[in-house]
Amino acid sequence: MSFTAETCVAMHLGDRKEQQDRVALFGHPKRAGLMMAVLADGMGGHSGGAMAAEQVLLRARQNFETYAPLHETPETLLGSIIDEAHVVIKLTRFTSEQDPHSTAVVFLLQQGKAYWAHCGDSRMYHFRGMRTVARTADHSLVGELLRKGRIDDGIAQHHPQRNVLLSCLGSDRAPRIEYGCETAPMAGDCFVLCSDGLWGHFSDSELASTLQELPPRAAAERLIALARERAAGLGDNISLAIIKLVPAA
Repeated sequence: MSFTAETCVAMHLGDRKEQQDRVALFGHPKRAGLMMAVLADGMGGHSGGAMAAEQVLLRARQNFETYAPLHETPETLLGSIIDEAHVVIKLTRFTSEQDPHSTAVVFLLQQGKAYWAHCGDSRMYHFRGMRTVARTADHSLVGELLRKGRIDDGIAQHHPQRNVLLSCLGSDRAPRIEYGCETAPMAGDCFVLCSDGLWGHFSDSELASTLQELPPRAAAERLIALARERAAGLGDNISLAIIKLVPAA
């Protein structure tokens, strides 16, 4: 069954003084059937995090505009975005007094197939109805403890070190990049990119049910409202991008 995509991007300042998340969704300027979504959660002093996250979006847009599918694989494109943004962010440490870092998650829809790559703890979810088909693994201390079975999801959600990252863009070590793909997406599938300011307040089933019930914009509004309520005045920046596949007319 052929499909088309309904999309939405949304952000909220939360209870922070500055918005250091960045999120965008754009089509290829010359090639039909290509769409990219990118999300970055910046960290590092006053305006430093925002600058780092902005570099991720800038590199994503520039590399995507010159992307040639006949000569370049999706994985090469996604990896180059994260690697090159990492280098630029790292170089800014030498030209400013800031210590900028950022997460990155990049999603590509190409000729009916979906590809993604990430570094850090910003997530990409793939839902099919109420089922979680895929979810990126957090490059964090808590994520590592979960993978090793030392803690469960309940403890992880309230762990005091949940924000400690083991890999991100701008650090001394090269970013850890993990890739994923869905070669046969279906109408009804939903892909979501989001920062921890959103996913930290929801179970997979809560996210899936909201996205199943509502179109992207209404779903984003409901999720942000619930995240703000559950944060109880201590909320982080929120950002998300929703790509919902629907049957083609």
